[in-house]
Amino acid sequence: MNFFFLCLLTLWLYLPGFLANTFAMMWGKWFPKTGYGPWPIDGGRVMKDGNRMLGDGKTWNGLIGGSLTSGLLCVIMALTLTEGNFGTVFSDGSTVFAHPLIGSDATWFDVGGTVGTAFILGTFLGLACLVGDSTGSFLKRRRGLKREGDISSKAPLLDTLPFAIMVFLWGQLFLGTSILAAEELRLPMVALILITPILHRAFNIIGYKIGWKDVPY
Repeated sequence: MNFFFLCLLTLWLYLPGFLANTFAMMWGKWFPKTGYGPWPIDGGRVMKDGNRMLGDGKTWNGLIGGSLTSGLLCVIMALTLTEGNFGTVFSDGSTVFAHPLIGSDATWFDVGGTVGTAFILGTFLGLACLVGDSTGSFLKRRRGLKREGDISSKAPLLDTLPFAIMVFLWGQLFLGTSILAAEELRLPMVALILITPILHRAFNIIGYKIGWKDVPY
C-alpha cells in the first residue's frame, strides 16, 4: 500500500479531530449570539508573568461544542459507510474512506452500537484537538505571544502543531485495537504533522473569505 494512500487514509480517519478547531471557532462565535456566553476557560485569570492563562479565545462553549460536533461528524462518517467496510484493516481493494470503527470491538469506547461508539470516538478526537490547541495557546501566552485585535501572534507553529500532535498521540496511546491506532499510520502521521501548518493556513484563509472567521489566521 503506497505512502500517499496511507496519508489520505490517516487524514480521513482523524478528520473529526482535525476539524474540531473549526467547530470550536463556530461555537465560540455564534453561540454567544443567543445571549449565553462566551465563557473563557481560564475565567480571566492572569498568571505571574502578567499574561492571561489562555485568553478570551479559548471558551467552554467552544471546547464542549467543538468536541460534541466532532462526535456528530464521526457518526455521519460511520453511518454513511456500509458494514462491508468493517473488514481487515488493510485488505486488498481497501478504500481511503475506511469505516472509522474498524477494530473498535472491545475498546473502551465501544458501547455496542454504531451511533454511540462513533459519537464517543469523534468526541474524544475533538477533545484531543482542542486540548492540544489550548496547550499551544498556553505556551504562546507564557512567551508573551498573544493576539491583539486583528494582529496575529506571529506563532504559526504553536497555532498548528500542538493540536495535530495531540490528536495523533491520543489516538496511538488510547484507541487500542482501533484502526486509528494502527502502527502503519505512524509515519503518515508524522508527514501530516509536518504539512499541518500549510493545511491550517489554507483552511483559515478559506474560512475568512466566506465569513466564518474574523481574521485570516
